[in-house]
Amino acid sequence: QVQLVESGGGSVQAGGSLRLSCVAFGLIYGCMGWFRQAPGKEREGVAAVYTGGGGTYYADSVKGRFTVSEDNAKNRLYLQMNSLKPEDTAMYYCAADYVCGMGLAQVRSYNYWGQGTQVTVSS
Repeated sequence: QVQLVESGGGSVQAGGSLRLSCVAFGLIYGCMGWFRQAPGKEREGVAAVYTGGGGTYYADSVKGRFTVSEDNAKNRLYLQMNSLKPEDTAMYYCAADYVCGMGLAQVRSYNYWGQGTQVTVSS
């Protein structure tokens, strides 16, 4: 059974850090990523990887602050978030697929999604 489970969300003050984790149960995925959705806004790509070192994607808004990493042996994906800003507040989702045919940044590239973990950054 395919399942993605996120953890690590929470509430922090601006400038703080959080680390999100995602464990993928099921088959091995070719790509995994983090997306976020704030109230009233569309879901957007934050960071993603082609697993096994095939390349990464970062949204411009998080470059230099967020780092995505993977542990293939454990089928896990991480998102280290530093220098958090109030505009980073959103529900964060882990996503996975076998090929990501539309590219790492596209929501429609992913067929498997976690339930999400809330990140709240206060000013």
